Amino acid sequence: MTPYHVSRRGFLSTASAVLAAGSWSFAGERPAVTKPRATDGDDAHEPNWDERFTLTVGPKNADLVGSDDKVIQAAIDYVSRLGAGTVRLLPGTFTLRNSVHLPSRLRLIGSGPDTIITKGPSETVAVSADSDWYDQEITLTDAAGFRVGDGVTLTTTDPHNGGQDVIKRTLVARAGNRFKLSDGLRENLWLSGKPTCASLFPLLTSEHTADVVIENLTLDGNLANNENLNGNYGGCIFLQDCNRYTIRDVETRNYNGDGISFQICHDVVVENCHSHDNADLGLHPGSGSQRPVLKGNRLERNTIGLFWCWGVKYGLAEANRIDGNRSYGISIGHNDTDNVMRDNDVTSSGKVGILFRDEARGEDFWPNRNVVENNRITNSGDENGIAIDIQGKTKDARIASNQIRETRAAMNRIGIRVSSQATNIELAQNTIEGFATAVEQG
Repeated sequence: MTPYHVSRRGFLSTASAVLAAGSWSFAGERPAVTKPRATDGDDAHEPNWDERFTLTVGPKNADLVGSDDKVIQAAIDYVSRLGAGTVRLLPGTFTLRNSVHLPSRLRLIGSGPDTIITKGPSETVAVSADSDWYDQEITLTDAAGFRVGDGVTLTTTDPHNGGQDVIKRTLVARAGNRFKLSDGLRENLWLSGKPTCASLFPLLTSEHTADVVIENLTLDGNLANNENLNGNYGGCIFLQDCNRYTIRDVETRNYNGDGISFQICHDVVVENCHSHDNADLGLHPGSGSQRPVLKGNRLERNTIGLFWCWGVKYGLAEANRIDGNRSYGISIGHNDTDNVMRDNDVTSSGKVGILFRDEARGEDFWPNRNVVENNRITNSGDENGIAIDIQGKTKDARIASNQIRETRAAMNRIGIRVSSQATNIELAQNTIEGFATAVEQG
């Protein structure tokens, strides 16, 4: 029998011929998964189980009984140990002294408006001793209002650049006015920066997690009794570096800061939520967040209803009611590109209905390639109010088929104002009524 030898070049030539003939091909779709099994490490497909693990929490008649952050966190940590599951909050008011921290693969479900998560009054005191960036402790001038387990926000002036440093930690041990923190400071907390410690924290928060649902509950920030916490650090819900969150049928109200804020978070869905009467932003898709879907929400009586932060891209804001916000109904700006705002009602905004912010920080940081279509924008600003204000060097925006109306006296009001530096702004088939000037260009 004659041996059969194939060189590497000959094998590649033969393989190419077979692939070209279609006899052996990796092209096309993979077979559909019709009968999934629970397979270790495979979280792409899961059987449709009749029952999944659920742990109830409430003031009474629950698996875990209580009404503070510790009992909610205990339930969440128990579920997290199992890899995934649901924590169901029964009717009641849960008053927190620290944030509830959310792990991956969690469903946190309330019982509708009868499930209320809130916090007590905040207290702010001065720090009384220097701590370096590598330290894990602080000393307070007066610690009477603080307990081990409390969530706190430390604020100081940076000794090197004069900016503000904000540090969120938990108090984990105590000796008099001296507290150990849950983690190192990583910033210099020097007396020269006039550092303070405040009992401020987000109500629900998470960092570096994914695949979470928050649904059917009410978050109340107790605004009247709390100091402000900037939306880059807090809110009724605050997320940092998270993926695939769904926030549905949630009411966020009365926070001295933002209602819902998420920073560098991708594929976040916020739908059918009511964010209202917050000191700052109703809904804050934050810096670098990709592909947010914001749908069917009510954003009312905040300073800004919907605030697209820096570099938010490929997002959709659709069918939201944005009413009575003190400054802007919608604000979009620094490098926020390729977003669509469609079928929203933007009414009674304090200054401008929809603002395209002027972002003169670099060569091309303006909100480009965004679409505003089929919205209803009514009664924007004072006597000098503007329904849609396109500022700076914004380019490639499409403003189409919107109903832009002023039902009060025309005064000095403008329907659409376009900056003289803006380019390729398409205005198509908009209905503009009741303004002193329908469109002002340049």
